[in-house]
Amino acid sequence: MGMMDQVKQAMQMRKEAKRIQTEIEKITCEYSNGGITAVARGDFTIISIKVSEESMADVLAGKPQRYETMLTNVVNGALKAVKKQTQDAMAQMMKGSGMEGMLGS
Repeated sequence: MGMMDQVKQAMQMRKEAKRIQTEIEKITCEYSNGGITAVARGDFTIISIKVSEESMADVLAGKPQRYETMLTNVVNGALKAVKKQTQDAMAQMMKGSGMEGMLGS
């Protein structure tokens, strides 16, 4: 393989990686529990957290621990869900792109 071919291949792969990144950022997962809802994006950022009045009752009663635990669980639940969805999407995208071996498992 000539030098130009390698450069072309590298550029193609970079373009493909960028496209995959864009696709992954479109993936979102919503997870709800105990009146709290979190939405995570495919790049593992939380894009929204919604809190119901009922879930705030403990905080208002001066007992924030339970609420904090719930919030943590909901955020982690959303991230876990989006991680799985992202991995499935990546596997699908990698299949046709010739990049299968690049990411490992």
